[in-house]
Amino acid sequence: MTKPHWLDRPANHRKLWIGFIIVLVVTVLAEFVWPIHGHFEIESLAGFNALYGFVACAAMVAFAKLLGLWLKRADTFYTSEDSESLASGAAISASGEAHGEAHGDAESVGKAHE
Repeated sequence: MTKPHWLDRPANHRKLWIGFIIVLVVTVLAEFVWPIHGHFEIESLAGFNALYGFVACAAMVAFAKLLGLWLKRADTFYTSEDSESLASGAAISASGEAHGEAHGDAESVGKAHE
């Protein structure tokens, strides 16, 4: 049996969360030590970059969820009644006859470029 990856072990999940929170707190506290010179006044607020990053990430996740709802297909999308006609078409093109007719054989393609 293979050993699970260290990120897959439940004991490490809490350690990772604590590490992420520590990094976030340190970066927000660092804004008090080093002055921020933003282009706009709101960028100079303490914690703005952390809040902006969180809101942007949450907006991307929400947009992806909405996009997923819009693009979602039924479970039987690829097994509809048209799949039989597609399967027979794939068999014809796999035989080589339809491929040669659709794309031209090598001799006619070579003559076309001369």
